[in-house]
Amino acid sequence: MYGVEASFWLKLLLLASVYFVLITSFNAIMRRWLGVEKRKAFSHNHINDKHRKIDWTIRIIFIVVMVTGGFVNAAMIPREPYQFLKPWFLLVVLVFLSEIIRAVMEKRYAKNPNAYIFTICQSAFILALVILLFATDFWGIV
Repeated sequence: MYGVEASFWLKLLLLASVYFVLITSFNAIMRRWLGVEKRKAFSHNHINDKHRKIDWTIRIIFIVVMVTGGFVNAAMIPREPYQFLKPWFLLVVLVFLSEIIRAVMEKRYAKNPNAYIFTICQSAFILALVILLFATDFWGIV
Protein backbone atom coordinates (compact mmCIF):
# COMPACT_ATOMS: atom_id res chain seq x y z
CA MET A 1 0.00 0.00 0.00
CA TYR A 2 1.13 3.51 -0.69
CA GLY A 3 1.80 5.87 2.18
CA VAL A 4 1.51 3.28 4.95
CA GLU A 5 4.62 1.92 6.59
CA ALA A 6 4.98 -1.84 6.79
CA SER A 7 4.43 -2.11 10.55
CA PHE A 8 1.34 0.13 10.67
CA TRP A 9 -1.21 -2.70 10.79
CA LEU A 10 0.76 -4.56 13.44
CA LYS A 11 0.96 -1.40 15.59
CA LEU A 12 -2.75 -0.71 15.08
CA LEU A 13 -3.64 -4.28 16.07
CA LEU A 14 -1.45 -3.99 19.16
CA LEU A 15 -3.05 -0.66 20.11
CA ALA A 16 -6.57 -2.04 19.64
CA SER A 17 -5.67 -5.15 21.66
CA VAL A 18 -4.27 -3.10 24.55
CA TYR A 19 -7.37 -0.88 24.63
CA PHE A 20 -9.66 -3.93 24.44
CA VAL A 21 -7.86 -5.57 27.39
CA LEU A 22 -7.97 -2.33 29.41
CA ILE A 23 -11.69 -1.81 28.84
CA THR A 24 -12.56 -5.48 29.43
CA SER A 25 -10.51 -5.60 32.65
CA PHE A 26 -12.01 -2.35 33.93
CA ASN A 27 -15.54 -3.59 33.21
CA ALA A 28 -14.92 -6.93 34.92
CA ILE A 29 -13.44 -5.30 38.02
CA MET A 30 -16.19 -2.69 38.28
CA ARG A 31 -18.97 -5.24 37.68
CA ARG A 32 -17.62 -7.48 40.42
CA TRP A 33 -17.05 -4.57 42.81
CA LEU A 34 -20.53 -3.07 42.26
CA GLY A 35 -22.36 -6.39 41.86
CA VAL A 36 -23.75 -5.55 38.42
CA GLU A 37 -24.76 -8.19 35.89
CA LYS A 38 -22.86 -8.45 32.64
CA ARG A 39 -24.73 -7.02 29.65
CA LYS A 40 -24.94 -8.82 26.35
CA ALA A 41 -22.41 -7.50 23.85
CA PHE A 42 -23.77 -5.53 20.89
CA SER A 43 -27.36 -5.51 22.12
CA HIS A 44 -29.54 -2.59 23.09
CA ASN A 45 -30.32 -3.66 26.68
CA HIS A 46 -33.05 -1.11 27.24
CA ILE A 47 -34.21 -0.66 30.82
CA ASN A 48 -37.86 -0.26 29.87
CA ASP A 49 -40.09 0.84 26.99
CA LYS A 50 -39.58 4.53 27.77
CA HIS A 51 -35.81 4.06 27.52
CA ARG A 52 -36.21 2.24 24.20
CA LYS A 53 -38.29 5.08 22.74
CA ILE A 54 -35.87 7.78 23.93
CA ASP A 55 -32.86 5.83 22.66
CA TRP A 56 -34.33 5.28 19.20
CA THR A 57 -35.42 8.93 18.99
CA ILE A 58 -31.85 10.02 19.71
CA ARG A 59 -30.48 7.57 17.12
CA ILE A 60 -32.87 8.79 14.41
CA ILE A 61 -32.03 12.42 15.18
CA PHE A 62 -28.32 11.65 14.90
CA ILE A 63 -28.81 9.87 11.58
CA VAL A 64 -30.56 12.96 10.24
CA VAL A 65 -27.83 15.22 11.64
CA MET A 66 -25.10 13.00 10.11
CA VAL A 67 -26.69 13.09 6.66
CA THR A 68 -27.33 16.83 6.88
CA GLY A 69 -23.83 17.42 8.21
CA GLY A 70 -22.38 15.46 5.32
CA PHE A 71 -24.15 17.72 2.83
CA VAL A 72 -23.15 20.88 4.73
CA ASN A 73 -19.50 19.84 4.91
CA ALA A 74 -19.49 18.75 1.27
CA ALA A 75 -20.78 22.19 0.29
CA MET A 76 -17.82 23.74 2.12
CA ILE A 77 -15.19 21.88 0.05
CA PRO A 78 -12.90 24.85 -0.69
CA ARG A 79 -12.94 25.82 3.00
CA GLU A 80 -12.32 23.78 6.14
CA PRO A 81 -15.40 21.65 7.07
CA TYR A 82 -17.09 22.00 10.43
CA GLN A 83 -15.46 19.60 12.89
CA PHE A 84 -18.67 19.15 14.90
CA LEU A 85 -20.45 17.79 11.80
CA LYS A 86 -17.86 15.14 11.01
CA PRO A 87 -19.14 11.56 11.44
CA TRP A 88 -16.50 10.50 13.99
CA PHE A 89 -17.41 13.44 16.25
CA LEU A 90 -21.14 12.81 15.92
CA LEU A 91 -20.68 9.11 16.73
CA VAL A 92 -18.72 9.92 19.89
CA VAL A 93 -21.45 12.35 20.97
CA LEU A 94 -24.15 9.77 20.16
CA VAL A 95 -22.48 7.06 22.23
CA PHE A 96 -21.96 9.26 25.27
CA LEU A 97 -25.42 10.82 25.07
CA SER A 98 -26.90 7.31 24.89
CA GLU A 99 -24.86 6.28 27.93
CA ILE A 100 -26.00 9.34 29.89
CA ILE A 101 -29.62 8.47 29.09
CA ARG A 102 -28.93 4.86 30.13
CA ALA A 103 -27.47 6.02 33.46
CA VAL A 104 -30.49 8.24 34.15
CA MET A 105 -32.89 5.38 33.34
CA GLU A 106 -30.87 2.96 35.49
CA LYS A 107 -30.91 5.43 38.38
CA ARG A 108 -34.70 5.71 38.15
CA TYR A 109 -35.85 2.24 37.10
CA ALA A 110 -33.13 -0.43 37.43
CA LYS A 111 -33.43 -3.20 39.99
CA ASN A 112 -29.76 -2.93 40.95
CA PRO A 113 -29.04 0.49 42.51
CA ASN A 114 -25.39 0.28 41.44
CA ALA A 115 -26.11 -0.15 37.73
CA TYR A 116 -26.03 3.56 36.98
CA ILE A 117 -22.73 3.97 38.85
CA PHE A 118 -21.21 1.26 36.66
CA THR A 119 -22.50 2.99 33.50
CA ILE A 120 -21.08 6.36 34.56
CA CYS A 121 -17.69 4.88 35.55
CA GLN A 122 -17.50 2.85 32.34
CA SER A 123 -18.31 5.90 30.20
CA ALA A 124 -15.80 8.08 32.03
CA PHE A 125 -13.06 5.45 31.65
CA ILE A 126 -13.71 5.01 27.93
CA LEU A 127 -13.84 8.79 27.44
CA ALA A 128 -10.50 9.12 29.22
CA LEU A 129 -9.01 6.43 26.97
CA VAL A 130 -10.36 8.14 23.83
CA ILE A 131 -8.98 11.52 24.94
CA LEU A 132 -5.64 9.88 25.71
CA LEU A 133 -5.65 8.25 22.29
CA PHE A 134 -6.22 11.54 20.47
CA ALA A 135 -3.94 13.58 22.78
CA THR A 136 -1.01 11.25 22.06
CA ASP A 137 -1.77 11.20 18.32
CA PHE A 138 -2.65 7.50 18.53
CA TRP A 139 0.59 6.82 20.39
CA GLY A 140 2.54 7.94 17.34
CA ILE A 141 1.05 5.33 15.00
CA VAL A 142 -0.61 7.81 12.65
